[in-house]
Amino acid sequence: MSLTSWFLVSGGGTRHRLPREMIFVGRDDCELMLQSRSVDKQHAVINYEPNTDEHKVKDLGSLNGTFVNDVRIQEQIYVTLKIDDKLRFGYDIL
Repeated sequence: MSLTSWFLVSGGGTRHRLPREMIFVGRDDCELMLQSRSVDKQHAVINYEPNTDEHKVKDLGSLNGTFVNDVRIQEQIYVTLKIDDKLRFGYDIL
């Protein structure tokens, strides 16, 4: 197993360690809560794949989209994250 730690870093510099499990991202009742009107209550999910030691993100049909490196990802399709990828949930950049 890799000893690599993954973090999401907000535009303000706040670091959020990504656990090696599934987390939900949204405005309400999620493991990672973003206080933005452009983020749905349950906006996206980030999942850890232990076999490949990778994190993947999936949009849950949000109104304002989930973006990886300024490219909107398709709903309900996992996208593998790489080091230095920029995530945006609605209008919030992480």
